[in-house]
Order: sequence, then structure tokens, then C-alpha cells
Amino acid sequence: MNSMNHRGYTARIEYDERDNIFVGRILGIRAIIGFHGQTVKELRKQFEHAIDDYLAECTEKDVSPEKPASGKLLLRVTPEVHGRAMVVAQASGKSLNQWVAELVERAVTADA
Repeated sequence: MNSMNHRGYTARIEYDERDNIFVGRILGIRAIIGFHGQTVKELRKQFEHAIDDYLAECTEKDVSPEKPASGKLLLRVTPEVHGRAMVVAQASGKSLNQWVAELVERAVTADA
């Protein structure tokens, strides 16, 4: 995935061949924030402008801006998977939370 980061927010970047432009969309928040540019430099400028506008609008409306992630992950699995995961985590000398966090970290850095 092609991406850009600004002020803790990440955008997915794609190329629109039909319109001959780069198109971006902010990930990890409910608000739909998009931007585009014909060059990477213009795209970067529009991305930063979109984030800065979003944050300014939140301040103006006196609402907290959404954060891309809170650091808390709710995960639902079957009781059998949960039990086996606890055993494997404990056998490795880790808490279930620490064990799962390490697995997720490895998975997301392998794709980066």
C-alpha cells in the first residue's frame, strides 16, 4: 500500500489513470476525508491541508478529533482459540495481551 503520514494520521494513496491524478483518503477514522493532486508534491500539500482543516474544524466546533487508533484492540475469538492462545502465551512466559501484541506488531511490520 502506498501511504503518507501527517500529524499521526495515515492516508492511502492511489493513482487514478483516467483523470491522471493521485488520490488519497485518510484511514482509521469514520470521517471521510479525501484529497488529490497531480504531483506528489501537490498531493502531500493537499494531504497536510486536509488534516489541518479537519483539526481546525474540530477545534471550531469544540469536538475532539478522532484518533486513528486508541491502542486498545477488542478481539473476539472462539473460547477454544482463546484457551489455546492463553496456553501458548503462558508457555512463552508472556501475558496473553503481550503475546498477541507482539504477533500483531510482527504482522503489520512484515507488510510495511
